[in-house]
Amino acid sequence: MSITVTFSQAEMERRRVRFNELRPCATAFIDARTPGNQKENFTIIGPGVAENPDQHVHIDIPHGFNIGGVRQQPHCVNSQHSHETAEVFIIQSGRWAFRWGVDASDGEIILGPGDVISIPVRVFRGFENVGKAPGYMCSVLGGDDPGRVTWAPAVFDLAREHGLVLLETGRLIDTGQGEKIPQGARLMPATTAETVHSMRRISLQEMRGCVYLAGDSAPRSLSMLACAAGVEEIPVIGAASAAEKIGAGKMNWPHGFHLRCLKMPAGAAIARHFRREEEVIYLYEGSLSVAWPDGDLSLGRGDVLTIPKLLTRSFHNVGDAGAVFYVVRGGDSPAAPQWV
Repeated sequence: MSITVTFSQAEMERRRVRFNELRPCATAFIDARTPGNQKENFTIIGPGVAENPDQHVHIDIPHGFNIGGVRQQPHCVNSQHSHETAEVFIIQSGRWAFRWGVDASDGEIILGPGDVISIPVRVFRGFENVGKAPGYMCSVLGGDDPGRVTWAPAVFDLAREHGLVLLETGRLIDTGQGEKIPQGARLMPATTAETVHSMRRISLQEMRGCVYLAGDSAPRSLSMLACAAGVEEIPVIGAASAAEKIGAGKMNWPHGFHLRCLKMPAGAAIARHFRREEEVIYLYEGSLSVAWPDGDLSLGRGDVLTIPKLLTRSFHNVGDAGAVFYVVRGGDSPAAPQWV
């Protein structure tokens, strides 16, 4: 099949977000000044669920999902909240304790680099960097508009004590920095007991079923991409795909996207192909070259690249060590790559 999609070097560079060029927001959410909750949030692709209108969005192209990130210092805590769409974290660095339940008492699981967790919708969750160094996680949220965060009731009281007020529109007002509540604006009411009661509560065993561990053993994939020498493609999230010759991920319920982990030894390459799905690459470790008919780009640790639909692409590990990257693709029904 002849593909006529073309993108210039400059256009593709605008689709690459370097890890060291991420622009954080320290007041993205209502819990930003609660003691122990100071953190940096990043919106990489899509608007995310940030409540601060000044949050910088690196790439605003709709994908059907959002890519973001969070960086926290040791002992920094993210307050209990819930989402209406899927929330997935890929841990880049740090040691993280995930706790669920309105008061964080329903369970805890500790994860480290390379691990992935998909937290079910309408479950109160929070997390803390329990390591000894700063930690970073890449996040994936379902939908072009993931909606708003539902906070545990106690979060509103603590926020008000520290000058942060959330409006009913979802906008955050920082009275500590001199911002005024607009005339006639209505405040977001605190989460009610009825809403808390309606939230899902899950066991530790159920949450373990929502986790992919980097050290988990997996049979060698015979997928189409894994036909290249030494390449492994591990399904993490999403349904099986007979067309790709790959099984279902551990988290195989609908997310609105699917997630794979690809491992390439030094010198390995994946030949030219294109896809009909949005494809976002998050480089976990190593280095990677992505080429298309009009140019090529290099990726380093923590970088993100979104590749347009139908654009011919190839991958080459140009480093001296193995490369590991996570790939997010749109939709719940994975399609096969088309070789060029």
